[in-house]
Amino acid sequence: MNPLKSVNGTIAAGFVLAILYLVFNGLGSFNLWSTMTWLHVMAGVIWIGLLYYFNFIQVPAVGEALADEGGPGPAAINKYVAPRALFWFRWGALATWITGAGALEAMGIGMKNAFMLADGAAIIGFGAWLGTIMLFNVWVLIWPNQKK
Repeated sequence: MNPLKSVNGTIAAGFVLAILYLVFNGLGSFNLWSTMTWLHVMAGVIWIGLLYYFNFIQVPAVGEALADEGGPGPAAINKYVAPRALFWFRWGALATWITGAGALEAMGIGMKNAFMLADGAAIIGFGAWLGTIMLFNVWVLIWPNQKK
């Protein structure tokens, strides 16, 4: 049984390998900020990677499928691929935001200081604001319109 043949198996294998690394490397080297940052980057790769997929692959492919009179039409993409990709897109956005908030807390900056652009937190606070606006865009604008 190969765990890499399914998405869930691949994710589980990644977590198992990460835990094994911690066990063999020593739990004394555990660092909450590094862990939250690593999770934040991984979630961001999923979120932004899917954004690139939509913009560079799916949208042009649906346009070509609409133009192809003898082809299967856009139903193959819109009915089977898009809902799954949008599911991961939504939850990737939320995971990115939550892990970013966790990283801010672990750094000692905190959400309040970041969002108020306090001294020493203005640049990362600007990033927190951008991430929050992008999260709002995904959950409040894109997803409801996608369901229609």
